[in-house]
Order: sequence, then structure tokens, then C-alpha cells
Amino acid sequence: MFDSVTRRAGLLAAVVLLAMSTAAEATTVKVHYDVGYGNRITIRGSKAPLSWTTGTNATWTTGNIWTLTWADSVGDVDLKPLINDATWSTGANYRIKAGTTVSIYPFFGPATGTLQYVYNFSSPQLGNTRTLAIYLPPSYSANPLKRYPVLYAHDGQNLFNASTAFGGVEWRVDETANSLIGNGQMDEVIIVGIYNGGANRIYEYTPCCDPQYGGGGADKYERFIIDTVRPYVNQNFRTLTTKPNTALMGSSLGGLVSFYVGRRNPTVFGKTASLSSSFWWNSQALTQQVEAAATKVAVNFYIDAGTNGDGLTETTRMRDALVADGHVQGSDLYYYVAQGAGHNEASWAARLNIPLTYLFPWQSTVY
Repeated sequence: MFDSVTRRAGLLAAVVLLAMSTAAEATTVKVHYDVGYGNRITIRGSKAPLSWTTGTNATWTTGNIWTLTWADSVGDVDLKPLINDATWSTGANYRIKAGTTVSIYPFFGPATGTLQYVYNFSSPQLGNTRTLAIYLPPSYSANPLKRYPVLYAHDGQNLFNASTAFGGVEWRVDETANSLIGNGQMDEVIIVGIYNGGANRIYEYTPCCDPQYGGGGADKYERFIIDTVRPYVNQNFRTLTTKPNTALMGSSLGGLVSFYVGRRNPTVFGKTASLSSSFWWNSQALTQQVEAAATKVAVNFYIDAGTNGDGLTETTRMRDALVADGHVQGSDLYYYVAQGAGHNEASWAARLNIPLTYLFPWQSTVY
């Protein structure tokens, strides 16, 4: 909603900028945000006709979309939206490449997400129940026009709350995500912490079958995530459901099952993060499968290990297998060695920023 003065100012700005783009392709930014009655969106940016000192009015259109267009001869532009040219959006500047039309979904308040819990969530595949801890990013309530990528994370009781975490040490996932989002290093995502099955954890998180530990329930756990958890999340929250917006993350056996499930379902999951993964499982059978693969699986993999008794040798072998398949470090592969880190929650919490920013870097979401 907006008043007639705002309408006239916005239309005048649009006419001026469109006139400047004659005989050129147009570059357009669309800001999706409901500012409320009588308010407006302005844009400040790095190149004329924009500036960092005074905002240019964007034009409101149906659906609370505020649009601004300029000539692509201006080149790539860094910009930020403001409310009433006074309140800056939270996070980093947006980079708009010349000749593109880019939708952005900002928010203007503190970078503080919220947690929701779903108790007694049933798994027909595994014949048990568990809790889901769901992190909703900072703009979830402030910008109902926005949908979000989803990260499904294992050992959910360890992620957000020290009182439920193993050894009383949590990963501080919400605090880390809030900080990365607020600093403009990471896109906003919904994070679904799936509690493990307690005494059934080894069975649920492992392919068949290690001579010492048994296991073998990973295929059922895979179906639980894909056929039960994911449909529930998509039906009850504003998610983006495509492959580039869907990821898995875990550590230890949770890292193993993240890699296993992601690699088996490359049309569902676009990326996985496996911290200190138990690639030793069943004489490194999973690594042998990758080594024997004829073609590269189209999934982005993050894998890491610490240098203090954390399976670095096995993780390095998996890195080498992925590279041999055609994965490229820094592109669709991120291999990281955590100096001095061991196999524990504190070590994973300390480097959580690395996989999160690899999986969901700023302005990477595909809308």
C-alpha cells in the first residue's frame, strides 16, 4: 500500500531511468516486500543513476513488488534497498549483473531466527518416532512473500540446545546461522534438525553392513527423509523445493549418511556437508563405490576432518576419489582439514561457518 505522492515519485523515477536505457538491454531489480501503507522502497547503489547517498524510488506493482530498471550499459551494480530511504536492509549488498532481472527478498530487522519443535514425529519406514527441531530464518515472519532453501541435518538434538546435546555441547547452529546471515555471508535457509533414533542411531545412519557394528538401515532412513520428513516440511513451511535449494548435513555417522543419501538421490539433493565422516565404515565400502564409479554424480560435496584422530586419512581418500570422478575443489567440491580438531561437537561447532557458507553463500538461492 502507498499514497499518491509515493506513486507519482516512483513513476517519475521509472520513466527517467527507462529513458536512459534506450537502445540497450534493461537491468532490473525487483524487491519483494510489503512495507505497509504510506511507506516506500528506495534503492541506493554503487553506480549512477544510483548512489549511496540518496535513494531512488522503486515503483510498486501488484503483489508488493517494487521494481527499478536502468540501462545495462551501467554495468554490474552493488545495491541495497531501504524503507523510506532511512532503514537499510539487513545483510550484505546485492550484486546485480548487467542485463539481468533479479528478484530479492530483503528484511530490515535483527538477524534472529526462531525455533519450532515437532514432537513425536512418526517414521513409518523405521517404525519409531522422534523430534524435529526447525530453525526458521530471521525474515520468516517479516517477509511472508519469501520462500527458503532447506537444510536437513542429522543428530538434531545436538544442533540447537545444550540441554539435549551429547555431552551438553551443542553445535550452536542457530547462533552461527544468525551471525552469517546478519553479516551477509550466508543466504537465509530453513534448517530441519532431525533427532536421531537413540539406540537405533548406528542402524539408521549406515549402509549395510560393517563386520563389527552391523548397521544397514540407511536405505530406510533415506526414505524417511525423502518420503516423510521432506513432504511435511514442504507442506507446512514456505520452502523452495528444487534440487539447488535442498541439502543434507551431518557429522561422523551423520556425515556418512549425508554423503550416502545425497549421492544416491542427485535429483533431490543438490549439495551435502559431511563433517568428520565415518568413511571407515565397512572397510571404506562407500569410498570404493565412488572410486569404481563410471561418471560423476551431480551433487556438490563438502567433506572435512580434523587432524586429531578424526579419520583424516579416510576423508582424504574420499576427496581423491571425488577428484578422480571430475569434482573440482572450490567448485562442486570443498575439502577442508581442520588443524588440531578432534571428533566432537565442540570441533564441529567451531567450524560450522565453513560448510554453511559453502552450501548457501550470500545471494546464491535459486528462486
